[in-house]
Amino acid sequence: MPTLLIVPSGKSTEVAPGTPLLRAILETGVRLTHKCDGQAKCGECHIFVNEGRKSLSKVQRAESERLDATIGVGTKSRLACQTIMGQENVTVELLDFASG
Repeated sequence: MPTLLIVPSGKSTEVAPGTPLLRAILETGVRLTHKCDGQAKCGECHIFVNEGRKSLSKVQRAESERLDATIGVGTKSRLACQTIMGQENVTVELLDFASG
């Protein structure tokens, strides 16, 4: 099973492919603000994917539209609620304004 590494906390966990990153992050006990129950409506679960981006699910329209309206977006940006774990290890960075 691939591993998810969360920075800056340094926590890591094995994650089954097909698992949303938001659920995987929350299951480690790391706090990540999210308000819309995974509907890509709030943008609160904005993260950076530092490694393993190619193995994750593709950005869909709802996520793209929300990211367009989100502060601090860059080329590594994803919404954890919309991003599905693939077959390779992934490193994500939780942003100060999005996490606990």
